[in-house]
Amino acid sequence: MRLIRAAEGRRMPWKNGGGETIEIACFPEGAGLADFGWRVSAARVAAAGPFSLFPGVDRTLVVLSGEGLELGFADGAAVRLDQASAPYAFAADIKVTGTPIGGPITDLNVMTRRGVFAHRVRRVEGAAPARLEAGEGALALAFVAAGRAQAQAGGAAEVARLEPGDAALVSGAALTLTPIGEGCRLYLIEIAPARGGARRPAPPSRRHARA
Repeated sequence: MRLIRAAEGRRMPWKNGGGETIEIACFPEGAGLADFGWRVSAARVAAAGPFSLFPGVDRTLVVLSGEGLELGFADGAAVRLDQASAPYAFAADIKVTGTPIGGPITDLNVMTRRGVFAHRVRRVEGAAPARLEAGEGALALAFVAAGRAQAQAGGAAEVARLEPGDAALVSGAALTLTPIGEGCRLYLIEIAPARGGARRPAPPSRRHARA
């Protein structure tokens, strides 16, 4: 199990120069914005502006802090996300503008190279333990958005305490998270090699304008 503490993230400018992101983990390690296979990062969004375009990449976005973020798509569709929203997946190579609601927000981004890797993100809240399986060739990453938790890989005796902003990463094994106290909010991320080519997320339609 690899532990990634909140203070250890690599600070990098956004691809379009509009802000700064903190890279939590990526593959290959040390890869740049044009050649990563997968990437998990967090960013502060303080003003309205376009998202960086990543050709051939799929993205899932969640709001970690702040009132919320409205996404505006080129076809006129709009999606409003807040801390209670489910992780929202969309293609990273379509034009999208993000507008913070009521002040700056912090978001979590998971991105995978389409046709090479695929990912899934889910939010877990409450006091019950959560388990994330990573099969052969896959990995599991748990990110603590709020509260505290203990992380344990497979049947290992090692138990690590995770604070807000910390993450735990395992490859080819199970990852168990046990919340400590109240108010724990976790994001569990599965990344695996794409099988038969990953499907491209469809842009939101106007009839699904709010999520």
